[in-house]
Formats: sequence, structure tokens, C-alpha cells
Amino acid sequence: MIRRLFYMALGAYIAVWVMRKLQALKPDHVARRAADQVTDLLDEARLFAGEVRRLSAGRESELRARFGVDSFRETHHHVKDGR
Repeated sequence: MIRRLFYMALGAYIAVWVMRKLQALKPDHVARRAADQVTDLLDEARLFAGEVRRLSAGRESELRARFGVDSFRETHHHVKDGR
């Protein structure tokens, strides 16, 4: 009797688990999750790009101060850059 009750409860649990997994595969759920993941990825990329710009500006200022360069336009490089 207890063995049957155990297997019945196990079957009910598995059925509920399978139903939830199948509902999660509906196209609107998949699209929503994909859109959320893309949005999160873009937010992280924006944060990364902002951090890179901030750090590179700081490093550029440090190098300009170190080598006494006021601005890029004041330096006269006659080297072609391939453009």
C-alpha cells in the first residue's frame, strides 16, 4: 500500500515537473527570456564600454602629462596612417 502511494506521488511530481518544463518552452516564454537575456547583455556591454572609455581617458591624461603633450593637434606627425 505504501509502495503504491510512493509511486503515485512520484508520478504526480514528475507530471507536474514535465508540465512546467513544457510550459516554459512556449514560444512567448522563450522569446521573453531571449529578449531579457539580450537586454541584460546590452546593459553589461554599455557598462563595459563606459568603463573602458573612463579608464582610457585617465590613462591618456596620465601619458599626456608625463610626456608634456597638450593636445593631439599640436603634435605634427607627418606619418601616413594608411587611410
